[in-house]
Amino acid sequence: MATTPPVAAPLLIACALGIERLALRKGKRGGAAGPVTVLRTGMGPLAADRAVDRALADPALRDAAVLATGFCAGLAPGMHPGDLVVAEETRDARGRTPCVGTDLLVKELVRAVPGRTVHTGPLTGSDHVVRGHERSELLTIGAIAVDMESAATLHSALRAGARPVAAVRVVVDAPEHELVRIGTVRGGISAFRVLRAVLPAFFEWHRSLLLPRR
Repeated sequence: MATTPPVAAPLLIACALGIERLALRKGKRGGAAGPVTVLRTGMGPLAADRAVDRALADPALRDAAVLATGFCAGLAPGMHPGDLVVAEETRDARGRTPCVGTDLLVKELVRAVPGRTVHTGPLTGSDHVVRGHERSELLTIGAIAVDMESAATLHSALRAGARPVAAVRVVVDAPEHELVRIGTVRGGISAFRVLRAVLPAFFEWHRSLLLPRR
């Protein structure tokens, strides 16, 4: 008797900003292993938490793998706008959330965006834009980047049920390239172009999961 091949669960890609969603929508959409939803959560951890809760309450997304993405602030010296961050875990006041498939994401991102540096390590969450000494303090406790939504997105996803989760961010500013400085527009354009190119890597990550529907 022939066996039915496993059907991949849906993929939910969560980002906060309209400009991030625009970049993702302009990316290559072919090659997905299953249904893909790009969710704009709004800014901040509370908005992300609520938006992901609502999305995963939809029966069509019940088993979805969840990937948080968008822009972030790099914390480590030597980071540049357009660099990529693949989280090994996300952190916030509620604890740490391990990410799935980090090595595969790194491999696929190198292929999708050749020439860009990919950093791996802890991605920490904040409820506000982090600047100056706060960045230095986060770096001393091991974080390599910070954003406001990834940790909340993954925490909410797992609260709704066991599933693979991951976070990939594009550095839009870094210690030597803070947002308040001249050159921000150039850094933002670079980050937008990189985010536009990463969808194939996300699809390969999703394809590797082959989560059967229950």
